[in-house]
Formats: sequence, structure tokens, C-alpha cells
Amino acid sequence: MIDGSAVTLTLDGGTTFAGLRSSLAEINKIQGITGYILRNTTSAAIDLQNPKKLFEYALLSSEAMDACQEISDLFSLATNKMVVEGKDVNVLCMIIGENNLSIFMEKSVDHADILRRISP
Repeated sequence: MIDGSAVTLTLDGGTTFAGLRSSLAEINKIQGITGYILRNTTSAAIDLQNPKKLFEYALLSSEAMDACQEISDLFSLATNKMVVEGKDVNVLCMIIGENNLSIFMEKSVDHADILRRISP
């Protein structure tokens, strides 16, 4: 970050990936959305308002996705969506096909509305 603007990192992916990126670009304009991380085995797209916390957000995203998968496997839930509620921030984590998605938002944002906008 040089000029105080948000960081956007992208590696090209497939059509589902591209479609998700398009939807995320619109969702990212919503007041209270602080960014997202979208990744699969060959591609990644990261757009965060606070790029200084890239490592922390990436670690939170990865650990939350792993926990969601472990809980789903342990209890045979077939879960592919999870909301992690923190003191000041919520994270909506989703698995869409081969893509892992984490959307970071302020507590005031309605995560159910975001889920409706992004769900296939």
C-alpha cells in the first residue's frame, strides 16, 4: 500500500472463479464490507481495505475454513457455509465448488443478505 488505497491482488482462474469475483466486486461496495479472500488450488483474489492485516486475514480465513470442514466431517453435516462472529468483525466463510471464500464485514452488516447475494 503506497497511497492509502485498498490492496487488490489477483491471479486468473476459471469461469466459476471469475463469476464469483464479479459478484464480490459488487458486494465489496456495500457499506461495512472490509474485504474478501477468494482462493482455489490454482487462483487467488484478495481485496482488503486494510492491507497491513493481509497475513492476519489470510490466517483467519484459512483456519475458519479448516474448522468448518472438520466440523462438517465430524458430525456428517455437509456444511459449506459458516459465520464466525468476533467482537468487532464477522467473517462469512463459504465453499463454492472448488473455491474457498471469506468475506470480512463489520458487525452491523447483515451476513444473511450477503449470503443471499453470493450463493449459487
